Amino acid sequence: MSEIKSDIEIAQGTPMLPISEIAAMAGIQEKYLEQYGKYKAKVDQGALRDLDSPDGKLILVTAINPTPAGEGKTTTTVGLADSLRALGKKAIVALREPSLGPVFGIKGGAAGGGFAQVVPMEEINLHFTGDFHAIGSANNLLAAMLDNHIYQGNALNIDPRRITWKRCIDMNDRQLRFVTDGLGGRVNGVPREDGFDITVASEVMAVLCLSSDIDDLKERLSRIVVGYTYDEAPVTAGDLKAEGAMAALLKEALKPNLVQTLEHTPAFVHGGPFANIAHGCNSLVATKCALKLSDYTVTEAGFGADLGAEKFLDIKCRLSGLRPSAVVIVATARALKYNGGVPRNETGKEDLEALERGIPNLLKHISNIKEVYKLPCVVAINRFPQDKEKELALIKDKCQEMGAKAVLSEVWANGSKGGLELAEEVVRLCEMKNDFTYAYELDKPIEDKIQAIVTRIYGGKGVSFSKAAEKEIRQLNDLGFSGLPICMAKTQYSLTDNPNILGAPRDFVVTVRNIKVAAGAGFLIALTGDIMTMPGLPKSPAAERIDVDSNGVISGLF
Repeated sequence: MSEIKSDIEIAQGTPMLPISEIAAMAGIQEKYLEQYGKYKAKVDQGALRDLDSPDGKLILVTAINPTPAGEGKTTTTVGLADSLRALGKKAIVALREPSLGPVFGIKGGAAGGGFAQVVPMEEINLHFTGDFHAIGSANNLLAAMLDNHIYQGNALNIDPRRITWKRCIDMNDRQLRFVTDGLGGRVNGVPREDGFDITVASEVMAVLCLSSDIDDLKERLSRIVVGYTYDEAPVTAGDLKAEGAMAALLKEALKPNLVQTLEHTPAFVHGGPFANIAHGCNSLVATKCALKLSDYTVTEAGFGADLGAEKFLDIKCRLSGLRPSAVVIVATARALKYNGGVPRNETGKEDLEALERGIPNLLKHISNIKEVYKLPCVVAINRFPQDKEKELALIKDKCQEMGAKAVLSEVWANGSKGGLELAEEVVRLCEMKNDFTYAYELDKPIEDKIQAIVTRIYGGKGVSFSKAAEKEIRQLNDLGFSGLPICMAKTQYSLTDNPNILGAPRDFVVTVRNIKVAAGAGFLIALTGDIMTMPGLPKSPAAERIDVDSNGVISGLF
């Protein structure tokens, strides 16, 4: 029996085509291509302006509530695009860029897996084209200009105790969650409590991913609220005259990145907001470019459908006018057993009773897509080698009872050949008419919008607001921010705000402890549970197993 290769070994052993050939295949003219070496490039936004073709079909790939290792959503997304091309369809995949936090932490990279990956895998998972560096630099420039303004006399009357803007770094580093800076005497700044977010949680990341062009980017950057005055008035990046310099740092980062899959399907990999903190979708410009260049654009939204899909549909689609044609919900037998109460390290064993207890989690996500958002969907069962036939049959039967077809996805092991049935079902669903709608209306009060998400999407019975959140809601109403959509910051492991409550619970209450405005991105962030904007590394981080040899070949990435 041959040894199973790791993801990185498969990626390193598969020849790539020059990125110019991938661009030509996608219909991108050479004058719009800005190459970063042989196998990756940026696409100038002039390409999007000059494309007058109708949009293709938009397919969203989402998932059930996952185990800490993830359930292969990116793998399924990449494999589906390859399978659509194998059927003779013109398809492009549009993904987020990986964050170094998960890469070196517990979850690993975000380039797919097995024989359904985007490449060059190592470069995509590490520095790529420098977008995250640019986003972090723009974020930290704003922080520096804010503190400098206070140091230089504070003409805007900013209250140092009411500063909401943090510095950022693209790394899991709990040590930086709370810091005190400006120490060492008067010439070294104004002492205050501060902290860091991970770069993918920065509002600059969300702004970049929701901007349609450079002018829109500058306008959004200028609206970012960085703190409040002693008189409780908001202070923005525009007040600090920071938006121009920030946009200059982000000019190249705004351009979508073009790479390829192992089977040479064109792939846009651009932007990477966290789905349990921000809105968890790739950039709007990349999605729109893909839609103009293809008949089928396959994209993903982070974590389970209660987070990524909800935000994709209620925030990204609403703010951009995008309309999905079909939704794929990725499920695994191991995650369903995990949701049924089986410890993560025992999910490889056959356990039909635990599977039966966990399947309601999948059924809830199906119900949300079909009944709340009124979109057609298919369940992709991402098959693992240890999966048992009885378990797979049970999942299919339960989905059928809900009126959703479930098909096996074996793209990890077999590439496009393992996803042909899934691709055929997606093509069928894309031809169906749908009545896509949102989970709530924007003109409702802030409390009602959050209530709608909790009751309609999570299945809870209500919301409890802390005293701080109630005060923040009153302030947001007074400042004119009540009409913005809601971005829930919540654990990805549960439909509730408690990561230990698995499955599909009912009659629970979600506690909102804080609400802050992301005025540049254009949404309100409701913080629940113990969600943090700066993760920490696990006891045994993936970084311990990553290495590079004397020839420059990297190992240990997954």
